[in-house]
Amino acid sequence: MTTIALDGMGGDHGPSVVVPAALATLSDEPAARFILVGRREQLVEELRRCRGHESERLRVHHAPEIVAMDESPAQALRTKKASSMRVAIELVKQGEAQAAVSAGNTGALMATARFVLKTLPGIDRPAIIRNLPSVRGHAHVLDLGANVDCTAEQLVQFAIMGSILVSAIEGKERPRIGLLNVGQENIKGNEIVKQAAELLRASHVNYVGYVEGNDIYTGDLDVVVCDGFVGNIALKASEGLAQMIWQFMRQEFSRHWSRRLAALVAAPALRALGRRVDPRLYNGATLIGLNGTVVKSHGGADVVAFQQAIREALSEANHNVPERIGRELGLMLGAGQVA
Repeated sequence: MTTIALDGMGGDHGPSVVVPAALATLSDEPAARFILVGRREQLVEELRRCRGHESERLRVHHAPEIVAMDESPAQALRTKKASSMRVAIELVKQGEAQAAVSAGNTGALMATARFVLKTLPGIDRPAIIRNLPSVRGHAHVLDLGANVDCTAEQLVQFAIMGSILVSAIEGKERPRIGLLNVGQENIKGNEIVKQAAELLRASHVNYVGYVEGNDIYTGDLDVVVCDGFVGNIALKASEGLAQMIWQFMRQEFSRHWSRRLAALVAAPALRALGRRVDPRLYNGATLIGLNGTVVKSHGGADVVAFQQAIREALSEANHNVPERIGRELGLMLGAGQVA
């Protein structure tokens, strides 16, 4: 059994999303076990509403406090030691759970996870990594917002962690790594990006060079590396673009009866397209670089999206991603390959 601690109070919807997502995933994942963390009365009431109950595979762990979505990370870390977010992460540290999932305040989640779990040796800062759809499948992108200012050495650390994660989960021996830049020519980019490129060329990772924003979606890449400022903008822009295109399509197909008829004929293809670009099916960003697995769900996630975040946590826990990163980083530190 793989046990996942779920922050039952986090995000915009709290128990009304987390509880049904947990119950649905129990049916799909027979080797999974969940701990619902939060205010017992609310979680038990939601279980009743969903016709569920506590069992050997699903139990409630009481945590009386809630971290607000607009609460400052420092305040949450200092004053909310009994929050559902903090307790879920503490369960990972104590070994009662192999991963934690929260849709709560991103800054507070990162600050709390870093304080409780600590970073792996050789890693200056944890990063946020998530896969995005591409014409060839998907690409993992990091950092997506945890670190808006990065050194060249930290970008290299991101590349190493991303490479190890993809190797662990997808079984790729040498994932292709690209460094996001304003052009592919060596003369392009700021000094930090240029320094990072030099370090990556000298490293053991399969670095393929500079890539541009469009290469995230059209290139043959496994990992795209950038600082959190650029990464978060790229992520939100891609989500907004997908929503805009889908809305445009709905508008055009509803303009005339002939187009509505065409939409009926094209319905199977449209549903398939919707599944391929649905942001909910790519929900679940990992706080990579910690001594434990913590997955951040989108704050406004619905049941389908939160289920995807749970599956991401299960996959990384089952593949022992933090342990593999720590082990490989230890070997690299010993060989002087990590700054």
